Amino acid sequence: MRKLNQPEASEMNLTTILKALSDPYRLKIVFCLAQTGEKNCSAFQGDTISKSTLSHHVKLLREAGVLQLRIDGKQHFYSIRWDGLNEYFPGLLQLILQTEEVRI
Repeated sequence: MRKLNQPEASEMNLTTILKALSDPYRLKIVFCLAQTGEKNCSAFQGDTISKSTLSHHVKLLREAGVLQLRIDGKQHFYSIRWDGLNEYFPGLLQLILQTEEVRI
C-alpha cells in the first residue's frame, strides 16, 4: 500500500494552507470537521459532488497539512490537524471558521 503524503507540522506552509482553504467546498469540509470531529470521507459526499472530486478536495487539504488521516482497515477517517496548525499558525483556523462564507 502506498504511503499518503501528510507533511510534518514543521513543513507546513502558510501559502499552501490558504490555497487549500480557498475553495468553498473545502471550507465546508473543514467547517464540518470542526463541528463534528473525525469523519469518513464518504460522509461529505452528496448529490452535488462526485467521489473523485471529493477525493481531490480531501487530498489537497491533507497535503497542505489541514487534515490528518487515520486508516482503520479499508476505511479512511479525517480530522482537522489542530496541533500543527495552532503551533505554527496560531488562531488562523479559528479565524477562518468564524467567517460567514464557511457556513453556506
